[in-house]
Amino acid sequence: MTENAAQNAPLTGKTVAFLATNGVEQVELTSPWEAVIAAGATPVLVSPESGTITAMQSDWDHGESFEVNTTVKDAKAEDFDGLVLPGGTLNADAMRVNKDAQAFVRAFFEQHKPVAAICHAPWTLIEAGVVEGRKMTSYSSLKTDLKNAGAQWVDEEVVVDAGLTTSRSPEDLDAFNAKVVEELAEGKHEDQTA
Repeated sequence: MTENAAQNAPLTGKTVAFLATNGVEQVELTSPWEAVIAAGATPVLVSPESGTITAMQSDWDHGESFEVNTTVKDAKAEDFDGLVLPGGTLNADAMRVNKDAQAFVRAFFEQHKPVAAICHAPWTLIEAGVVEGRKMTSYSSLKTDLKNAGAQWVDEEVVVDAGLTTSRSPEDLDAFNAKVVEELAEGKHEDQTA
């Protein structure tokens, strides 16, 4: 591979898990998904249920359906190079109470792998017990939840803390996607711990 090709596809050979269920904010799934493909990675849709999931657009309108590649119960963090958690209120609310999802997320932190969460997705990070002491952002309504869980919440378009990337909303997707690719390209972060 030429140096230019490596720069254009810095994630070649990497596999990225996207953890989502019904109610996921469609653009928060599709935009990072397309960004990791463009960077050379293979995205995998992981969900509590098999079959398909239906996305939402702004939590009100039904979006498209997406084929689930594997269930969270069968997925193992060691098979992936990183994890992306799209938002959507219904999606995030379902994920944060799912014990398999919590364990799956926590395993990425235990293995020092990059994790990215946008909008309401940090709810799942709270329940996985991985936000204490971390500098983060999220959709504004999660500010108090994150602070109560021990995170340092800031109102910025994208925040990176030792392999953990967070953003506020779909308006931040360009910055979020760029940092997702950058952090995945860097690989493991020793300070990324549960």
